[in-house]
Amino acid sequence: MWTFIHKLGSPKHCYRIAGYFIPYLGTISIVCFIYGLVGGLILAPADYQQGDGFRIIYVHVPSAFLSLSVYMVMALSATVSLIWRIKMADVITKVSAPLGATFTFLALVTGSLWGKPMWGTYWVWDARLTSELILLFLYVGYMALESALEDRHMAARASNILVLVGVVNIPIIHYSVVWWNTLHQGASISLLNKPTIAPSMLYPLLAMLVAFMAFFFAVMLMRARCEILLREQKSNWVKELVQTT
Repeated sequence: MWTFIHKLGSPKHCYRIAGYFIPYLGTISIVCFIYGLVGGLILAPADYQQGDGFRIIYVHVPSAFLSLSVYMVMALSATVSLIWRIKMADVITKVSAPLGATFTFLALVTGSLWGKPMWGTYWVWDARLTSELILLFLYVGYMALESALEDRHMAARASNILVLVGVVNIPIIHYSVVWWNTLHQGASISLLNKPTIAPSMLYPLLAMLVAFMAFFFAVMLMRARCEILLREQKSNWVKELVQTT
């Protein structure tokens, strides 16, 4: 087990391991996407209050969930980088940021599209919406800072610190509907409580969550492999890899 964990810190072994998992993650994502979209957009009945407008949750909820989850992945890898100076952790943080920003932007857009018919407006300075917008700024700020500094090590350290500072926003987003009186509804799915939506709506939603997560990890690993090749292009193993392909 420890040998496997140690290998994850090696660019060469991480490149190989990532290539092994990508096809499986891609397959899981495609299968779950098909089931989730068919079940959610076609088979699930219309909501008794929102009508067919509720179906946007099959994109909005997974996007919102991934917007937080990806940031926590970045925070974990940033911590590993700052403490143990493992360069693969910097790679994971860097390649995850654009994906997290995309999920956050998608969550904000789909939420606005849902809010217009339900709230009568595309945007309100609601606690949940505002803190989610701040999360998008954190993603963009990380990418801007990481690319602004020419020294790779200094850029990684400064941007990793920014990621850890921004972690304080994650519980604010999650608990905003509890701490403040907001327009945004509470969670329909909880690990501790029984789901408040019908199984015919729930199972496609869970499938979409799995699909989005598998998609993120698959694309993140593909981006990581590209970043590894860029950083290790002068290494002997990369030269040998190029010669054999």
